Amino acid sequence: MQQKIMPASLRQLDIIAELAWKVWPDTYGEILSEQQLHYMLHRFYAQSHLAERMSAGSRFYIYYKNDEPIGFCEYQHDVRAGWTKLHKLYVLPQKQGGGAGVALIGLVKEAAMAAEQLGVFLNVNRANKARYFYERQGFVIVKEEDIDIGEGFYMNDFVMEWKND
Repeated sequence: MQQKIMPASLRQLDIIAELAWKVWPDTYGEILSEQQLHYMLHRFYAQSHLAERMSAGSRFYIYYKNDEPIGFCEYQHDVRAGWTKLHKLYVLPQKQGGGAGVALIGLVKEAAMAAEQLGVFLNVNRANKARYFYERQGFVIVKEEDIDIGEGFYMNDFVMEWKND
């Protein structure tokens, strides 16, 4: 069984969008309305939006198992002074628990340490069970925030941090 994490270029952004469209209904189907789910997928995973994120400094990586893309992450250094933000980390539901998420979060932590960042922070929906995954990876909740994303929709999140000690 071959596993690898590869940096994504503009040519692989369609793979990231396709994975998101497969993961989100399972991840958020009981948390968000169908309207908000589709609004967010169309907004955050449009090729133009992903390309803008990449040109603004976000780095995307895809996790492959036997040459099949099963997960991805997006992170960016210095979103807050000295802090890396993990913007996205998703693994196909049927492939979760196999180490892909741990490998991706490890890659982000290592990149943050190599860039001499103070740590990594992220937002996670307050009702998303992924919160417990992040806690097992050393992240702690530091605050709650509600973010207006337009069309009357909000992201109701925990902000979590992992410090590079």
